[in-house]
Amino acid sequence: MPQVPQTLDASAVRAWCGLALEALGRAREEIDAINVYPVADGDTGTNLYLTVESAAAAVEAVFAAHAAMSVVGTTPDGPGIEPPTLADAVRAMAHGALIGARGNSGTILAQLLRGMAQVLAADTGTGRTDGPGLRLALRHAADAARQAVAHPVEGTVLTVASAAADAASGAEGNCAVVAWAAYEGARAALAATPGQLPVLERAGVVDAGGRGLVAVLGALVETLTGEVPAVGAVPVLASHARVEGVELGECADGGPAPEQEEAGPEFEVIYLLEADDAAVARLRDRLDALGDSLVVVGGDGLWNVHVHVDDAGAAVEAGVEAGRPHRIRITHFGPADAHTTGSTVRPVRERAQRAVVAVVPGEGLARLYAEAGATTVLARPGEPPASGELVDAVRRAHALEVVLLPNDAELRHTAAAAAEQARTEGVRVALIPTRSAVQGIAALAVHEPERRFDEDVVAMTSAAGATRYAEVEVAERQSWTMAGICQAGDVLGLIDGDVAVIGSDVTAIAESVLNRMLSAGGEMVTLVLGDEAPDTIADHLESRVRESYLAVDTVVYRGGRQGALLLIGVE
Repeated sequence: MPQVPQTLDASAVRAWCGLALEALGRAREEIDAINVYPVADGDTGTNLYLTVESAAAAVEAVFAAHAAMSVVGTTPDGPGIEPPTLADAVRAMAHGALIGARGNSGTILAQLLRGMAQVLAADTGTGRTDGPGLRLALRHAADAARQAVAHPVEGTVLTVASAAADAASGAEGNCAVVAWAAYEGARAALAATPGQLPVLERAGVVDAGGRGLVAVLGALVETLTGEVPAVGAVPVLASHARVEGVELGECADGGPAPEQEEAGPEFEVIYLLEADDAAVARLRDRLDALGDSLVVVGGDGLWNVHVHVDDAGAAVEAGVEAGRPHRIRITHFGPADAHTTGSTVRPVRERAQRAVVAVVPGEGLARLYAEAGATTVLARPGEPPASGELVDAVRRAHALEVVLLPNDAELRHTAAAAAEQARTEGVRVALIPTRSAVQGIAALAVHEPERRFDEDVVAMTSAAGATRYAEVEVAERQSWTMAGICQAGDVLGLIDGDVAVIGSDVTAIAESVLNRMLSAGGEMVTLVLGDEAPDTIADHLESRVRESYLAVDTVVYRGGRQGALLLIGVE
């Protein structure tokens, strides 16, 4: 075993993140293929990769900021610049993982990194840590991750993390020795996971999340020793390669399937939450009653919440009651996804033939789209999603063909870049240039997965194009518009993206906009109410349509915190 004296400092943390990202990139497809617990949706490797990618980017940002200050040549304390400290690096790593965590295993990994950071950042005396410090960090990480999971299950990444910490606690020496011990302990625990979780044994695989953690710990060994642990020595049962081809009614080992229990929850809900500790404690209890696979990680006012539920809206509403949820992601598992327990096994899902991925501006619309079978990306006012988030959503949709609805004219280039990236990964993607969520609703209403892809895209594009869109919002500043000069606080009525009416009364502006739109004809009016819209506005507009446009129907949805007070669609 290498005995290379080595401490863990900021540069080592930076190198570790980079090497862990490379290791997960190499192992991503393998880990995805063996993902059978808690949901056989084939995305654990991808989720772990994206989580570490966010952590690595945050660490790089810290180094870039210090380098930029060095170029300027001054700091608040005078000339020159000190490199990032260990505390700077590990806090950035933990924060990056927290805000970028994906899926069940990614969320647990974020808590593992946060647990390590809490110990390592506290050791501020030398800017580095030694073997005993790393041992303590690994122990605290494993304990923190276990506490974050509502109902810990053995044979999972939690077991592997605990085994790594146990092995490290018996290692005497520098960080390299401790890292090697943790890695070997994790490998041994990973090999034993099929014996602890029957679903893994029947599928002929080890735990996917645990396999990812072994890769991350292997990267730590490489960082501290320069030696790359033999990937081939990581135990993965040979039969895992056949898991994706298992048919319903048969086990991965070719035998008859055990009696299957009721299907699990339909939706995965993930969001960041700004809330205090007391509110989060209440949220845990409420979400635990709503579903399963509950993991809440974080602290100091910022949390990452992950849960599987049947009622996605209730899970988001619970977050709203607890604090401020954002970056909300709702994924519909669908009938092909397998929720597994320790005593049952279901096949890893094959890719669906077709899926819809949509960007939506509010929690209410996210729920509506998800219930219609779409994979959603929530766009907050002032927080447009990046192309990487859209690519992630396409991956989560896990389909051979994807229809992408950006629902915002400003996102056309972002969506195009995401579509191009997804195509390089073998997914057939059609981008429908929807400019509003109401156009997306119209497109989704005519979506028929059984049709030929081209025919479906044409029908959805036609429905979106036939829907005029408008919104009512409040001006944030003085500005020149096509309807004249508006002042901050004025109510604006926009039709097809251009300001058409300026006034002071929300309901009056909404009625004026609706009349202008219906003057050109229409058969269906869609109203999407924001949280701050007047309580009576929907009833008023519905009455107006009934009185003046007899052949026109009206549908009302609640969009939640969507930015605009009201979205209007006329088909």
